[in-house]
Amino acid sequence: MGGTWRKSSYSGANGGDCAEVAADTGLVLVRDTKNRVGATLAFNAQAWRTFTAQVKHH
Repeated sequence: MGGTWRKSSYSGANGGDCAEVAADTGLVLVRDTKNRVGATLAFNAQAWRTFTAQVKHH
């Protein structure tokens, strides 16, 4: 799976708990910044929009 991985600008450089996100052929991929070879979650675009809207709402 490809795409350019991006980390939130809110993450800072302190090595805290962060997630990275990438887009790949209609999917949004999410992985743990500290374990880049570990599991990657994949969401379709609509599910990701719903998730981020809920996060912004709360």
